[in-house]
Amino acid sequence: MDRQIEDAKAIVGTKSPPRSGHLMCRTPLWGVAGFLGCAYFAWISFVHVTQNEYQWPHDLWTTATYITWIVLLVGLALDTSCLRERLFFGLLVVNFVVGCGLTVWHNVPSADVRAARIGTGALWALAALVSLTTLGLAPEPGRKGAGSL
Repeated sequence: MDRQIEDAKAIVGTKSPPRSGHLMCRTPLWGVAGFLGCAYFAWISFVHVTQNEYQWPHDLWTTATYITWIVLLVGLALDTSCLRERLFFGLLVVNFVVGCGLTVWHNVPSADVRAARIGTGALWALAALVSLTTLGLAPEPGRKGAGSL
């Protein structure tokens, strides 16, 4: 009986290895995926500007989608302790907040949509570049180094 209690205490007392505080830096896949996704959205934004397409969706479904992404990205930004990842997620949050704002603003002038598309296109491009900074290896837990930005 005492042995069972000691075994139970040993199981409860075991701790999982410490997390590194990096979400994207753990594997290069996420940095590459972030780059490709953001580069695509930057390209789409600039294509809309070059083709003078300034229509913006104003439906409830698009608003709900933007809000869902904003909540998810804020959660990711708060969950990581890596400055590079926080900057990346922060740029994405700004982009989605602008998009959500344009979605709920029903009578937005075309000039404002054009300016927003140019601005968010630049932010998407910047986010693509920032995502490449996460391609470096994350430092080992408990170890300080150049990669612990």
